[in-house]
Amino acid sequence: MSDFHILAFETSSNLCGVALLSRTDGRLHLRGGQHEGRGEHAGRILPLAGDLLAEAGVRREDLSAVAFGQGPGGFTGLRVACGVAQGLAVALGLPVIPVDSMRAIALQGGAGTDGVHVVLQDARMHEVYAAVYRRGGGHGWWTLQAPTLLGVADVPIWLEREAPGWGGGAHRVHGDALAAFPELDAALRALGFEIVAPTDAAGARAQATTIARLAAHDWDAGRTLPAEAAAPAYVRDKVAYTTRERADGLGGNPQAVGGAWTLHRMAESDLDEVAAIERRVQSFPWTRGNFADGLAAGYKGWVLRRMGGMQGFALLMEAPDMAHLLVIGVRPNDQGQGVGSRLLRVCLDHCRAAGFGALTLEVRPSNVRAVGFYRKFGFRHVGTRKGYYPSAHGEREDGWIMTLHLVAA
Repeated sequence: MSDFHILAFETSSNLCGVALLSRTDGRLHLRGGQHEGRGEHAGRILPLAGDLLAEAGVRREDLSAVAFGQGPGGFTGLRVACGVAQGLAVALGLPVIPVDSMRAIALQGGAGTDGVHVVLQDARMHEVYAAVYRRGGGHGWWTLQAPTLLGVADVPIWLEREAPGWGGGAHRVHGDALAAFPELDAALRALGFEIVAPTDAAGARAQATTIARLAAHDWDAGRTLPAEAAAPAYVRDKVAYTTRERADGLGGNPQAVGGAWTLHRMAESDLDEVAAIERRVQSFPWTRGNFADGLAAGYKGWVLRRMGGMQGFALLMEAPDMAHLLVIGVRPNDQGQGVGSRLLRVCLDHCRAAGFGALTLEVRPSNVRAVGFYRKFGFRHVGTRKGYYPSAHGEREDGWIMTLHLVAA
């Protein structure tokens, strides 16, 4: 493994943290510094970084990448970490590595502990940011539920409904929302969740040192972005109603709407809904039996739901040296809302974690929207299968072979 110096920033909470993780001669050296105080991040973050670099004897020009906690969290704090990381990366010609701040909290509370880890963070306005991860053996950390926004009263209902799809093992809950909303403790314990209390208040918030450790895994896997692509993860898109909206009867702060996204592995019990979506989006759809045969053959599938209802699915076949995306479908009413992107990212994460060098697929060249969607993720047209797809009036349509090489992704 190559040597590196990764500088990481984390400002999603009232902690302003900076870390420097270096690998030299195969040995890791981690340094960190932080300051607690709201409204002071912008003035503190660069001096903290300068002190760490000077202590380590590392010049800015020696850096390999800049990482930042992507959130969710306070709007101002997220912009500080992202903006500083982006500015440094542009100035030094470096890539950036965005890191899920809530995954960092799961790692801090659940290091060395397999099972499901739920993270609940105080989002103010009587709401919480919620995310779910699974840690398992040699497979690292998997995102079961990307960060979303929930009203506090909805959390127990959501967990009771969605937890059965997260698989077996212990289910643990972390995060500062447990201290902010004490009523959650009894409700979650009654559902069988184990409450993990941090050793101190700072432990329930993302640490820059953890952001750096997660960024190192992404660096080794080639998961970096150009500086211009850096962006915070704003889960709450709307903070307050406008004057006109309040005059129309909407008062105070908007609550989370539409429910939470949940992701789980495709199972036999999902196939009626999977086949129903497939029939709505394909002229020549797979049947329920086709999907059942695929699962029986060991194909990997995922479904995405919102508060119980299925929005989309994906099915993947693994070959010795690459994986093949067989089918991906999104319910028509939910297209254009990021469902397909979430599903494709899950497939890519799985392939990278499994060590596959590439992901390939076939698509109709006439499906311009789908071709553009895959190209956005880096897939390239590498070949054509003549007469691959059935078409109208008994004719056939070519299939484009598109491939994404994951080592370079």
